[in-house]
Amino acid sequence: MSNIEKRTLQGQPCELRSSNDAGNAPTTIFGYGAVFNTRSSVIAGTFVEEIAPGAFDGVMNDDVRALFNHDPNFVLGRTRSKTLQLSLDSRGLAYTITPPDTQMVRDLVLAPMARGDVTGSSFRFIVAKDGDEWRQEGELVVRTIHRFAELLDVSPVTYPAYDESSSAQRSLDAWRQARDEGAHVAAITERRARERFLDLINT
Repeated sequence: MSNIEKRTLQGQPCELRSSNDAGNAPTTIFGYGAVFNTRSSVIAGTFVEEIAPGAFDGVMNDDVRALFNHDPNFVLGRTRSKTLQLSLDSRGLAYTITPPDTQMVRDLVLAPMARGDVTGSSFRFIVAKDGDEWRQEGELVVRTIHRFAELLDVSPVTYPAYDESSSAQRSLDAWRQARDEGAHVAAITERRARERFLDLINT
C-alpha cells in the first residue's frame, strides 16, 4: 500500500511574479505548499488536519519536483537543478518555481494563472513513522503532523481538492483502535476497583 498523501492548501493561492524591474515578464511561480497551525477543511468527511512548525525540518534537502497538477510528465522545476526553491518561514513552506520557457508552459500554466483560472497549490508527502498525532475534540477528530519522512512535490493545481488517502485512514483507524482498547481497559480497571471496594466494606 502507498504511504503517499496529497493535500491542497485552501485560501493561499499561488501567484506569478516578475523577475525584472519592468514587471511585465512574470517568469516565476510563488506559493505556499503548506501553512503551520492552520486547520484544513474536513478531509474524507472524517477529520481535520494541521501541520506543526518543524514538520518539514528533516525533508528540506530532499530532491523535490515542482509539477503541474501533480503530473510527473509536466515538470516545472526541481530543487536539484535549482529551478525550484523551497524555504520555511513563520507562515509555512514557501516555494518559488522558475518554469521552463516553452510555449506549452506559457499556454497551459502561465496564461491561466495570469487570468486567475489556476490558483490552487498542493503538495505530496509521506508522514514519518509516528510522525502524526490524533486526538478527539468534542465531535471533531484532529490530526497534527509533527514530522514528514519525504516531501515529493509541490504543484500549482487546477482543482484544489483533498486527497482521501488510505495511509491517513490507516493511521486514523490505528488511533481509534488504541483509543477504544484503552477505554476498554480503563473500564475493566474501574469495575475491578469498585468490586474490591465493595468487598472491603462488606467484610
